[in-house]
Amino acid sequence: MDSNVCQVYEDEIQSLKEEIKLLAEKYEDSQQESTFFSDEEILMSIKSLQRELRGESEGHESASDLKAQLESLETHLSFLMKLTGIQFTSHLKKTLEKTRNKTVRKHRLSGNCCSLSFQLEFQLLEMQNKANVSAAITDLSIILEPRGNSDLDKFVSRSLSSYAEWYEHRRCTFLHFKEKYPDIVTLPEGLLGDYILLRSPKTSGFELMVVWKIHIDEEGRTTPVLDLLTKVSKQVLEQKMATIENAPARFRSMLLLVGIEEAIENLVSVFGSER
Repeated sequence: MDSNVCQVYEDEIQSLKEEIKLLAEKYEDSQQESTFFSDEEILMSIKSLQRELRGESEGHESASDLKAQLESLETHLSFLMKLTGIQFTSHLKKTLEKTRNKTVRKHRLSGNCCSLSFQLEFQLLEMQNKANVSAAITDLSIILEPRGNSDLDKFVSRSLSSYAEWYEHRRCTFLHFKEKYPDIVTLPEGLLGDYILLRSPKTSGFELMVVWKIHIDEEGRTTPVLDLLTKVSKQVLEQKMATIENAPARFRSMLLLVGIEEAIENLVSVFGSER
C-alpha cells in the first residue's frame, strides 16, 4: 500500500489512543468495580494501553501491522465505553505552542453519557526530557446540553473539582486509619463508602460509626459533614451511659477545634484504650 494509506491508519490510531487515554483516566478516577470484567482483565488492559501510549513499538510499520493495531485499539475503546458509559462522538485539537521539550495542545471532545450530551475542553501540557515524558491537563471546562439545565451546569463548573478533592481526601483518610488501627477500624463498604466502624477489641457489643458525607449546597459549594453514631448493647449502655451519650457532641467539638484527621485520631485512641 502507498504512504497515504499508512498515514490514514496512523492518524486514526493516534486519535483512538487519545480517546482511550481519556477514558482510562476517567475509569481510574471513578474506581468503580465492573460486574462484567475481572480486576485482572482491567489491569491487563490498562497496562497494555500504557505500553501503547509510551510508544514502545518504533520504526515504520507495514499497512497490515497498522490495521491490526487499529483493530486492537478499537477493541480497547469499545471496552472502556461499556465500562464508563461515556461515548465520544468527535474530537478536535489545536497546537498552541510547540518547542523541543514542551508542547501545548487545546482539545475539544464532544460526546454523550446515556442521553446527556456534553463537550469537554482542556489544554494538555506535555513536557519531555531524556528520562521520561510527563503530561498535565489544565483549563478544564465542561459544557452540558441542553444549556437550560443551569443547576447541573453550576454543579459541574463549580463543584466537581472540589467534590473530587474531598472524595479523595476521605478515601485516603479512611485508608490511613484502617492501616494504622487494623484491629479497631473496619470498612464495611470499602474505601468508597462514606463511613467507618470502630469496634472495641476489649468490649464486645460496643461500636462507633464515623459518618463522613460530602454536602453540596444550592450554589455548588462542597462541605464535609461528619458525625458520630453509637451502637451499643444494653449491658454496655448501662455501664457507660454518660460517656456514650456525650460522645457525638464531644466528637463534633473536636472537629471544630483540631480538624478531621486529629479528631478521628483522638477518637480511635480513646476508643482503643477503653475498658
